Amino acid sequence: MSVELSIVMPCLNEAETLEICIVKARAFLDRTGISGEIIVADNGSTDGSQDIAKRLGARVVPVPVRGYGAALYAGVMAARGTYCVMGDSDDSYDFANLDAFVAELRAGADVVMGNRFRGGIEPGAMPWKNRYIGNPVLTAIGKFLFACPAGDFHCGLRAFTKAAFVRLDLRTTGMEFASEMVIKAALMNMKLVEVPTRLYPDGRSRPPHLRPFRDGWRHLRFMLLFSPNWLFLYPGLALMAVGFIAGGVLYFNPVYIGDIRLSIDTLIYCATMIEVGFQSVLFMLLSRVFAIQEGLFPRPAAPSYVDRFPGFENGVMAGLAIVAIGCGFVIHAMRVWANAHFGNLDVESITRIVIVSSVFLSMGLEIIFSSFLLGMFRLNIRAFSVPVGDESKAG
Repeated sequence: MSVELSIVMPCLNEAETLEICIVKARAFLDRTGISGEIIVADNGSTDGSQDIAKRLGARVVPVPVRGYGAALYAGVMAARGTYCVMGDSDDSYDFANLDAFVAELRAGADVVMGNRFRGGIEPGAMPWKNRYIGNPVLTAIGKFLFACPAGDFHCGLRAFTKAAFVRLDLRTTGMEFASEMVIKAALMNMKLVEVPTRLYPDGRSRPPHLRPFRDGWRHLRFMLLFSPNWLFLYPGLALMAVGFIAGGVLYFNPVYIGDIRLSIDTLIYCATMIEVGFQSVLFMLLSRVFAIQEGLFPRPAAPSYVDRFPGFENGVMAGLAIVAIGCGFVIHAMRVWANAHFGNLDVESITRIVIVSSVFLSMGLEIIFSSFLLGMFRLNIRAFSVPVGDESKAG
């Protein structure tokens, strides 16, 4: 009989609660008559969790690579079901009531997220800092950065089709796995829906693996790194715009604001803003190309501005042209200095020219170096291996 639903539970020393989770999952399958299986993705338990799972008829998938994401990825990839449900094995989610998840999957959803804030949170089930600060803030950031419809970005109970999971091609092995799944689903325009889910207190006597501040920061860091436009591009463009506007004014004459005189010193800061902003824009480009190349970021269906960016040779030529402009300003500064009468040398004028030349030289060299790195990222690297025969047996 074909398997319709695989229920996957990551496990690392969950002997206290694993049995009740499997019993509830089995009760759901028996009650609904769904052809299903229960998979325990074991991350190296030493408390007998594997024996408990086998005794109760669950499949145990050993996962030698440590990490929440690594365990779930291995468990789901080993699943035989058309649909998969993943949930923690600490008895904080009710595996006996998965009807809404299966109904949405059958209706055509790619990913079904649980929403604990709509379904209810039992007293003591979630620390106040997670409930009122961490989860709402991270969810709001996720909605803003990725236009994700999920109202509970990090609910641990979620379902998806096996085909959608394969298309997501998730890469992270730690807690970031949960964020990566939702972000990629949104970026790939998958059909993502939510169902109310009730959260219960952790049934274990030991502290949970979750560390609120550490894991919250890891999720936030991952979301920022996954959004290079907001992390690099927009701040970089803003810095460059302010630097160019203010520097353009100060290049010709000092500016007075009351008794404050803005001149060479402020122009140096403007030059710094331009150079840092420009480097930030290049960081955006390089990080996006690297993420796509490594499969961490989904490849756009249509060519994006990253794909249309000039290739290695064009980038080097553009960099050399900007370096040439900078060298032109250097020559100009030397001529002004050589033609100045002794004692009448306008130091501020020459300094302004030198500052502008340094900006162009720096930007040109950054483009050249970035073009080399971009060319390295875009190399066609062989992604397969060819078996090599034993030459000693060749006749």
